[in-house]
Amino acid sequence: MGVLLLIGIAAFVLGAFTIRRMRKSLADEADFSGPPPIAPDGLPVHSYHAVIQQLKQQKHELTALQQAERRKAKASDTLSATVLANLSCGVLFLNASGLVRQANPAARKLLGFASPVGMSVSDLFHTVRLETPGSHKGSGELEQALAPALKGEAVVRGLVLGYATPEGSQRVLELTVSPVLAEDASLMGTTFVLNDQTEIARIRRDEQARQEISAEMALGLRTSLTTIAGYAQQLAHSRDAELARQLASDIAQEAAQLDRTIGSFLVGAKAATSSS
Repeated sequence: MGVLLLIGIAAFVLGAFTIRRMRKSLADEADFSGPPPIAPDGLPVHSYHAVIQQLKQQKHELTALQQAERRKAKASDTLSATVLANLSCGVLFLNASGLVRQANPAARKLLGFASPVGMSVSDLFHTVRLETPGSHKGSGELEQALAPALKGEAVVRGLVLGYATPEGSQRVLELTVSPVLAEDASLMGTTFVLNDQTEIARIRRDEQARQEISAEMALGLRTSLTTIAGYAQQLAHSRDAELARQLASDIAQEAAQLDRTIGSFLVGAKAATSSS
């Protein structure tokens, strides 16, 4: 009976072990042969993880692209600011509402404002006068001349302005206004480019004055020479000693006047050359 009991126990243990091995084998076969586990949203787990990985990769690429674009934009802004800061002409940018959003150092210096940002066209040019040929003077005429550019219709070039700074300095400015359009042709704003023509205008005025003086002097010289020639003819035909002396004195006086006229002209020309 003891031997039979031992044989029964051994048979039970062997049977249990065999059954356990068979269950494990069946479970492994089910894992390999059956369909993959399903996630709560209906996708296979491995597909779900693949989609997540792809989305993470796309997010990483998008972030890198955005950072690259920001670096490019910053570099472009830095380059634009450097170029504008070193331009000798003044540059203003006005938004679609007609207010100054940006002004380079040359524009601030020409207009005489420490910071014109936020000012309108009428605020900037309320003391201006148009000197373009064929135009009427006044700021109202300037607003009419700028209207095509401010509406985004056309570029306005070659406007010559007589401008007085807040400190009272008088300047002659050449103005070009260009509309800035977006891709859909909507108006984003306008750019104002100012060139200082004060020195050129002064040179032109001086040259015109010298031409007028030269014309007056030429007329005076011609008159003096005609007078001297008349005196000389009278002197040549006169036999009166007293009249001859009088004519000679008149000729000497006219020659002295002629010398003074020429001398004053030469002095003025030398002074003008030295100042320019």
